[in-house]
Amino acid sequence: MHYFVTGATGFVGGYVTSQLLGAGHDVTALVRTKQDARDISEYGVRPHVGSVTDKEGMRSGVRGVDGVFHSAGHRLAFSDRRLMEAINVQGTRNVFELVRELAIPKCIFTSTLNVFSDTKGRAVDEGHRFSGKHLTEYDRVRADAHFGVALPMMNAGVPIVALLPGMVYGPGDTSAMARLVTRAMLGRVIAVAAAPSYSWAHVMDVAHAHVLARQFGRPGEAYIIGGPSHTVREALIVAATAAGEQRVPSAVPSWVAKGAAAEVGPVSAVFRPLRRTAERLRLASGVTYLGDDSKAREELGFDPRSLAEGMPDAARAMLEEMIEDSAG
Repeated sequence: MHYFVTGATGFVGGYVTSQLLGAGHDVTALVRTKQDARDISEYGVRPHVGSVTDKEGMRSGVRGVDGVFHSAGHRLAFSDRRLMEAINVQGTRNVFELVRELAIPKCIFTSTLNVFSDTKGRAVDEGHRFSGKHLTEYDRVRADAHFGVALPMMNAGVPIVALLPGMVYGPGDTSAMARLVTRAMLGRVIAVAAAPSYSWAHVMDVAHAHVLARQFGRPGEAYIIGGPSHTVREALIVAATAAGEQRVPSAVPSWVAKGAAAEVGPVSAVFRPLRRTAERLRLASGVTYLGDDSKAREELGFDPRSLAEGMPDAARAMLEEMIEDSAG
């Protein structure tokens, strides 16, 4: 089988590509530059230079494939909001339109639990809908892509399977959460907000869920692939303990973060550089991004490892990567 993958040079998309290749499939990957094309071709991937923002530039790469994995996304600062919207919203629409126009049998779309924003302590299912103002610009944009683009096109018959991971961790992660985990392993995190919670899944399990969705996912359906729920502090303690670090972060009460958020929020509306800080304080105020993944377990065979099983090796790998980057 031959698959077209967007986001193949990214975190989740890279693991999806690796698992497809490991299963003996051919992969054409959308890449942004000729250097990326040279790098990825060394792994047996067929590069297609282009961007999700250029629909016609992707067409020849998508034509004739047996399926599409759309994992490309963009998450940067406020100064890049237009680019974030162009990639996540219009880029997603472009991919889905090509799937429809070229009669591709199935498209696996990597969405996110962030589309539901704060779940207020509940593990919500795929039918949940959020109303109100999103906590972050990223949440808002990804919700626009999911509810404004993906679901309408799924309802119109485009053969899309939407997957919603939560907090994805593992080797190769370069996110702010990965940096926090590695700092905790070095004993450099003195305190962390006590209440924020996520559904945590190892990147290999998330990638495997994509491969399972190719086989078992029902077009027109969404599946939460969140994994077990833990607070950020619990995850940091698991990582620090695995590294032999005796110092673990103390818990900061939610009311402290809420008070700071209340102070910074109004100022950030005027002073733009503080907007990212305001977002982080809102996230530290006890919010939760929790999902019920029972549907994916039953229909796809999703079987995520526990945090105790997955975090130690993943955290050590992330620490080694950080040391190598510092040495380089």
